[in-house]
Amino acid sequence: MDEPATQVQMVWTINRSGEYSPGFVKLAPGDGASGGVPFIRFIARASLRSFDEFNRIKIEVISVVAMQVLSIVNALSQHAETFNFMGSSIRCNVNCGLFITMNPGYAGRTELPDNLKALMRPVAMMVPDLAMIAEVMLSAEGFTDARVLSKKTITLYSLMQQQLSKQDHYDYGLRNLKAVLNMAGSIKRADPSTNEEAILMRALRDMNLPKFIKDDERLFRLLLGDLFPSLELPVSEIGDLSAALEAELKSEGLQTHPFLLFKIGQLYDSKLTRHCNMLVGATLSGKSTAWKTLAKAKTSLAKSGTDGYVPVTSFVINPKSITLTELYGAYDLTTFEWADGILSTIFKSCAESDKPDEKWVLFGECCYYLPR
Repeated sequence: MDEPATQVQMVWTINRSGEYSPGFVKLAPGDGASGGVPFIRFIARASLRSFDEFNRIKIEVISVVAMQVLSIVNALSQHAETFNFMGSSIRCNVNCGLFITMNPGYAGRTELPDNLKALMRPVAMMVPDLAMIAEVMLSAEGFTDARVLSKKTITLYSLMQQQLSKQDHYDYGLRNLKAVLNMAGSIKRADPSTNEEAILMRALRDMNLPKFIKDDERLFRLLLGDLFPSLELPVSEIGDLSAALEAELKSEGLQTHPFLLFKIGQLYDSKLTRHCNMLVGATLSGKSTAWKTLAKAKTSLAKSGTDGYVPVTSFVINPKSITLTELYGAYDLTTFEWADGILSTIFKSCAESDKPDEKWVLFGECCYYLPR
């Protein structure tokens, strides 16, 4: 990717244990040339580089990078105009900067070697104050009682983390919290006269309930009732979609079971607020039936001219049947060019399409995981 000669800030992301960084650079173990590409580009110009999640890279790759960083630091400290880098003489601009981010102590992370630690000045980050963040976000969304509502929200998340079962797909972090508050803001803007507690309670319910297993679902409803007493929310209505779902199930020779329709409705609600969704369940539990029925129902409503619906085009990938290189693409160390994989090719075709339909990219059976 060509860069302007002026001062710019670019972020090079190296993730997935140093195996892939789609669209940018692959750092291959023991290969100095590919790892040196981003270094060569930024030290010759007055630019900044941030290597995100640096300790995900394999230790043998980090060792090579440490030697490269050492040669750069030495050149900068000596204010050298040129220096030898990996056998080549390159120009050195003293205005360049190198930064790394990392989460020490996480599972799957690599401990940085001492020679690399000595070259980096550590900057410790504090754990975010979720209550303050929630209050600011609710205030920005137009809630007048933001402080009280933010405390209730954080209390609920704390209780869920303590009392609900431990499942791999449960998430109580800042990303999930932000999605809930954004949904609450959307509901608030759609109907400003609605009670603010009811708005927040609905957002918390609709954004969290679909992911809970049966036992946790009952406990979550009790916790929600304790924090928002005397409030009773109606079941979400999906209007014309309900009849379309029943018609599609009958056309496939399937029963219109209330629980299946309820789960499809939850998937529909979740897709309204999230770009990425995961269906978790045992074999033959109805995961494929749920998304296929929803896609067909939305397409059917679009063809009949119902407002608010567009056709759905789905792309199904079985990631277990192909390699990571075939799925994501790879960086060719010979030509120094990126070769697209199946996923990136599909994404490009979706982005370039002028059709107003929805594009669903699905990873079928991407993991064999069941709730405990």
